[in-house]
Amino acid sequence: MDTLSWILLLSGIGIANTMYLSYHALTGRPVACIGLPAEWCRKVQYSSWSKTFGIPNAYAGLVMYTAIFVLLWLGGYTLDDSSLRWLIYIGFAFSMYFTFVQAFILKAFCTWCVVSAVDFTLMFLILKGYLFS
Repeated sequence: MDTLSWILLLSGIGIANTMYLSYHALTGRPVACIGLPAEWCRKVQYSSWSKTFGIPNAYAGLVMYTAIFVLLWLGGYTLDDSSLRWLIYIGFAFSMYFTFVQAFILKAFCTWCVVSAVDFTLMFLILKGYLFS
């Protein structure tokens, strides 16, 4: 599989992940916490850190993953286009920031947030040529 296919696959996983989180942000129902204590996921999900400027982080993630997917698949963009690269850089930066918040401020992790952080980290590493080049 080439790097473009990997980014498409990872952005598709990100879309599914953030759709799940967005649904739960919309309904207020707790997410399933797989492999971590349920109270950790609830602590992260219902914390003030789960929103930026009043917008659930899941919504922003869904927009970012969808933009990456659509630009690559339908938009004719390539991994060399700076706007696409910046979307991945920004997604990676926000993922690292929110991972820091989970680790050092909330002292709790959400399974789905970790999946998103791993997802953006892999896209970043692929984009930089460290994986699958």
